[in-house]
Amino acid sequence: MIYNSYQEVRQLDRTVRLGLIQTEASDLPEENLEKTVEFIKQACSNGAQIICTQELFKTKYFCQVEDWEFFRFAEKISPDSITIKILSSVAKENKAVIIASLFEKRTAGIYHNTAVVIDADGEFLGFYRKMHIPDDPHFYEKFYFTPGDTGYRVFETRYARVGTLICWDQWFPEAARLTAMKGAEILFYPTAIGWLPEEKEEYGDSQYNAWETVQRGHAVANGLFVAAVNRTGFEPSPDGNSGIQFWGQSFVCDPYGQVIKKASPDREEVLTVDVNLGMIEETRIVWPFFRDRRIDSYHPLTKRWLDED
Repeated sequence: MIYNSYQEVRQLDRTVRLGLIQTEASDLPEENLEKTVEFIKQACSNGAQIICTQELFKTKYFCQVEDWEFFRFAEKISPDSITIKILSSVAKENKAVIIASLFEKRTAGIYHNTAVVIDADGEFLGFYRKMHIPDDPHFYEKFYFTPGDTGYRVFETRYARVGTLICWDQWFPEAARLTAMKGAEILFYPTAIGWLPEEKEEYGDSQYNAWETVQRGHAVANGLFVAAVNRTGFEPSPDGNSGIQFWGQSFVCDPYGQVIKKASPDREEVLTVDVNLGMIEETRIVWPFFRDRRIDSYHPLTKRWLDED
């Protein structure tokens, strides 16, 4: 595309409406799926064109403990699998792109935390498998998930080029950069993050601020939109210890890192947000970070740590 003037770039309008589905989860996957489908339809009735669920939306966040019993929640993912068929039908009926986070059973003994992308005509475009897997108190994901091997992916949908990373991925600027370099215009982060009750008073504000700030930084550094979709509500730990107060506050920020709109911290919500993708071109002209990258100097990034010679 050739522009006759910078003013034409500023006036470029490619507005897309996003829908972020922030819910509380019950013990029944079928119930969570049904509720999420209804919320997706509600988002569509509000004009949403690209809709994203929270992380592992069909279940409570079972990774608070290490328990073989929870592997029963995993499912095969393909165009013919039941969940994909349901979501594809909803996408086609409402002409909406759907990004959904699922617990994938790849084969016996190999499971992934996976985000699927379905286009507005119901076509299953593929999936991204979570690369960075945490192992912290109440976030014992290494017990359940094999690190992803899809690489960082971008999907060409009817309305935009979307990148899909998942929760713990959001702390790693390299993941955001590589996804942006593949052409992402919007970076979606299905998420499940919150406070441990015993930490909230002392660390609550700083933990939340760090989470929001790092993602806003990805938007700035890469000149794109970021959408973080978190769950809400308190989920007690299955072993009776503590639990997690998910802090909700799903949000969308623009390429300048400004939060356009944010959901409630403590209730279910369908957040719809308009983003003008034309702003990406404008921002990258004003702040040409991709132009000025010194790629010849970044080879040490492939090392774990830079020890002294």
